[in-house]
Amino acid sequence: MANFSKPNAPQFRVDVYQNEYLPEGAREVNAIATVTATGGGTSGGPAGRGAEAAVVIMVDCSGSMDYPSAKMRNAREATAAAVATLRDGVSFAVVAGTHVAREVYPGGGRLAVADAETRSRATYALRSLSAAGGTAIGSWLRLAGRLLATADVPIRHAILLTDGRNEHESLEDLLAALDACTGRFTCDARGVGTDWEVKEVTAVASALLGTADIVADPGRLAADFTQMMETAMGKEVADVALRLWTPKGARVRFVKQVAPTVEDLTGRRAESGPRSGDYPTGSWGDESRDYHVCVEVPEAAVGREMLAARVSLVLPAVHGAAPEVLSQGLVRAVWTDDMEASTAINPQVAHYTGQAELAQAIQQGLDARKAGEFDRATAKLGRAVQLAESSGNADTAKLLAKVVDVVDAATGTVRLKAKVTEADEMTLETRSTKTVRVKNKK
Repeated sequence: MANFSKPNAPQFRVDVYQNEYLPEGAREVNAIATVTATGGGTSGGPAGRGAEAAVVIMVDCSGSMDYPSAKMRNAREATAAAVATLRDGVSFAVVAGTHVAREVYPGGGRLAVADAETRSRATYALRSLSAAGGTAIGSWLRLAGRLLATADVPIRHAILLTDGRNEHESLEDLLAALDACTGRFTCDARGVGTDWEVKEVTAVASALLGTADIVADPGRLAADFTQMMETAMGKEVADVALRLWTPKGARVRFVKQVAPTVEDLTGRRAESGPRSGDYPTGSWGDESRDYHVCVEVPEAAVGREMLAARVSLVLPAVHGAAPEVLSQGLVRAVWTDDMEASTAINPQVAHYTGQAELAQAIQQGLDARKAGEFDRATAKLGRAVQLAESSGNADTAKLLAKVVDVVDAATGTVRLKAKVTEADEMTLETRSTKTVRVKNKK
């Protein structure tokens, strides 16, 4: 591990966990890179940093938000709570989303600057929000992108709330909007109630490097929005890339974020130099994330050693300056005829391989259940129960227990429940990619 952060700036650290020993003929190298940022703030951040951030809140105002009528009121209250959490100096706007996107505050294609007066005016403007019309999330995102583009700040963030399916634009329109917004801002997405489509909400969060979750009870929106905004206000460093250099003859098989959630970054690689590629990680505050790197290297004889990969955290070049390396760690490969050394599985690699399989098993099990393939659903969800039990993922185990009756967690023996509420099923699906960290790292 090496740390190159400047004094008084948020500090980044990369720690690599792996078993570097390979048997003769082996080519696959696996490692977990733990990236930790400190000094970036967690709630509120340092005073005076408001001018370095901009936020747009998108509120679903489609007709379905009026059923029940309390839902729209809860959305107004939640948005007001988020506005109240804005740090002085943060640029912000509120957008009402239906089959079109409309500026609620401040209007005129611009952002307001948060202070006591603008927060009060924004809260007053929220009174005009009412439910009518359809849902076209892509149009909301495009307007948010245009508004955020007017701010010359490093941290650009959005919050999106929806309660329904994206029925008033095509999937192609939504995907095109996501493609247009990718890399321009991050976005946390929330589904309220149970009439929205999980895969649509999670697709928004995934593409825009944010979080996705369900708020089944609209009465909890205000607390959720406040927490999201507090987290957004704690971000200090934007557009951080995980740069992976590999030697000649090596091939990157995959790069995945595996904590706090599973997110496959392999397809998002941007070439950054000879045998080097950048994978986006978004914005950082005080936090730690884990990444699983898998590299295929050329075969080598017993006794040979090589640098299989160099993992770096990099800030992009700004105004012609060179990219800034924040920290880096090394992934090694050593060929040995010591059977015990070469067959040992690193605990971190084993743990996160299981967590990725857990997320996949849940998704496959729920899809099979919806398709009426009950035997396959039982097998997949049983495997998920087994993985959750063995890895200590208690939160996911609890969610699974609302969808299946667990006969024996250790063996993954389960029975599908005859009756499952939509909220329980959607909560499991939305949170299926959430992982637990490895305990007692050494």
